[in-house]
Amino acid sequence: MIPRGSIGRRLTLLLAGVAALLSLLSWGMVTGLARQAAERTQDNVLAASAITIAETLRSEQGEVRLELPYSAFSMLGAIGEDRVFYRVTAGDALLTGYADLPVPDEALLPGRVVFQTETYSDETIRMAAVLRVVLAGAQPVPVIVSVAQTRQGVDEIAAELSRLAAALSVAFFVVAVALSAIAARTSLKPLNEIAAAVSRRGPSDLRPLRRAAPAELAPLMTALNRLMDRLGQSIRRSEDFIAEAAHRVRTPLATVRTQAEIALHSVSDETEHQRLRGIIRAVDESSRSAGQLLDHATVAFRADDLARDPIDLAALARQTAATLEATAALRDIRLQLNLAPAQVAGDAVLLDSALRNVLDNAIKYSPEETTVTITVAKLGGMGQITITDEGPGLGDGPAEALTERFRRGSNTGGIVGSGLGLTIARDVVAAHGGHLDLQQAENGRGACVSLVLPLA
Repeated sequence: MIPRGSIGRRLTLLLAGVAALLSLLSWGMVTGLARQAAERTQDNVLAASAITIAETLRSEQGEVRLELPYSAFSMLGAIGEDRVFYRVTAGDALLTGYADLPVPDEALLPGRVVFQTETYSDETIRMAAVLRVVLAGAQPVPVIVSVAQTRQGVDEIAAELSRLAAALSVAFFVVAVALSAIAARTSLKPLNEIAAAVSRRGPSDLRPLRRAAPAELAPLMTALNRLMDRLGQSIRRSEDFIAEAAHRVRTPLATVRTQAEIALHSVSDETEHQRLRGIIRAVDESSRSAGQLLDHATVAFRADDLARDPIDLAALARQTAATLEATAALRDIRLQLNLAPAQVAGDAVLLDSALRNVLDNAIKYSPEETTVTITVAKLGGMGQITITDEGPGLGDGPAEALTERFRRGSNTGGIVGSGLGLTIARDVVAAHGGHLDLQQAENGRGACVSLVLPLA
């Protein structure tokens, strides 16, 4: 093989290119975030000013009256020395302000602030408008309050932060290039020693490679040792990989969710409450999809070597419901337990996975402020866990088709899902000698899913 170029030089140039890209990205992100923060601050001040003016509206002798509060305009001075415009109209009549100020394009709802960027007097302005209905005599009169401000202050703040971000990015690039050159020269020396040690191995020598090597070469050493180990223990390694993947996927998502819940309890603003709830729901959805893929792989590996431990279905249902209680509470869904003792022999991990996926589906597809019922009972020689919800049901097609991989009902709407929950449940109960029963709820609203297992 003919040598081509220098690995050290290539690595240095590659790292320098990465550093340059990261510098540009960091500058762009900081600049964008700085502008967004400045614009959001201006929007908040404009909204507060418009709401303050709207709150001073009153009715006297059948007419709408207004006294402009000084505080409504003094707070706008915090943004900069920008020009301020306002306009207050009652119905089609102008109460005060600039008659030619643009009107909002978006339909207004009482109490809801609408923002809009316009051009006025050859300047770009940011405008906030709010609608308030005032009872003048016996007639409700819609009053629109519009407050606008030029954007020079926002531009100056964003430009100053952009210059600071550019200086920091240049400094980061210079330091990164110097460190890249040093790392490339000192880290590549042991490569020939590792290559020689591997080349001396016989074709059947799969012992782990154990040599002192820099930390930068640890991934290469790990990859070689994993390859050798995989040739002799592929099944065990697959199971270990699934367990490790489940931990690495779920743990960060659980951490994000915990932090979001802490933030949710520490803020009082309703808008922030809604944003944090949205974050928690998105994290739950990501965790749910990743968990179902991992659960499906776990079922495939454990079904061939199924454990037969004594399991109380009532205790299992209670434990699984407790793990999903927080998810249900986010949507004000109540979990109702009707439990009776029922002993089966099986794999606790797989049965928990099956029940968790079915219960998770019930919570996901149920409307807010409804009830999901979990019932454990004995029917003949079978134990049965039944989960009933008040959601859209099983759709128009055959219910059995929903247990196929990645198959979802026709009535799932815009709800995100992987189509694996019922597949996992079906495979688990089948491995235990049972079956999955899918029916519409008795009241015609919702789904009724039963995991039927032979009693011990």
